[in-house]
Amino acid sequence: MVVAPPPSNVEADQRPGPNPLARLLARATPAVMGVLNVTPDSFSDGGRFMAPPSALEQARRMISEGAVILDIGAESTRPYGGAQAVPIDEEMRRLTPVLPAVVALGVPVSIDTMKAAVADWALTSGAAVINDVWGLQRDTDMAGVAAKHGVPVIIMHNREHADSSIDIMADISAFFARSLAIAEGAGIARDQIVLDPGIGFGKTPQQSLIAIARLRELKSFGLPLLVGASRKRFIASVSPAPPDQRLGGSLAAHVLAVATGAAIIRTHDVAETVQALRVTAAIESMR
Repeated sequence: MVVAPPPSNVEADQRPGPNPLARLLARATPAVMGVLNVTPDSFSDGGRFMAPPSALEQARRMISEGAVILDIGAESTRPYGGAQAVPIDEEMRRLTPVLPAVVALGVPVSIDTMKAAVADWALTSGAAVINDVWGLQRDTDMAGVAAKHGVPVIIMHNREHADSSIDIMADISAFFARSLAIAEGAGIARDQIVLDPGIGFGKTPQQSLIAIARLRELKSFGLPLLVGASRKRFIASVSPAPPDQRLGGSLAAHVLAVATGAAIIRTHDVAETVQALRVTAAIESMR
């Protein structure tokens, strides 16, 4: 890793283009993705950015702090259970006053949704990436939408329920193999795919720790890896704390994830994550 210069608000290599994924991966340091939840029931921020003005202010703040891509979601996936399904029209109602305005800020926007119809609308409205927490395996139309628009897709591993008896790395690998077959069948170019082990989703806290510790094994797919460990419950299993007090654990997990192969880090705490990754890079450059 090498030290990158301090970012301007929107650097040239951050601007959306024909291949936003290639631009993100060409950076000297890992790309930091800022999380923007426009939901009333997010486990991490409890609806703080539900109102469009608050959401837009937060988007601007994360860009100024160094986020090079923003991930907008309007349906809480609540990885530990208790998620409330959101109808398509409600998800769209939440996104409509926010997503186009955030796109206009000039950085690539990822749409975090499980619904192909929502993804299709978001991409038409300027989003540049699909982030599917069910890895193309829940909504059968999702792969077709990604292929139609020719956009990158983040394939995340997920399970309906955690099972402490399974080999979680084998399960992740098998899941990715299925998702990649779906992507290939739909005509999604392989260089448009990112893999996400789904920290906290369908996993025990120990399995989330294992997924980060053994992240390097997933490099065998030859695809970029994204890790989103921000404020997840596995941190509290090691050092008890509520979600808004898990910054230290989030930073530790993300620094180690980069060391073991992550190219993109998804986080709620952009400034602190950017600083941690820059300092890590500076120290490593002195070796």
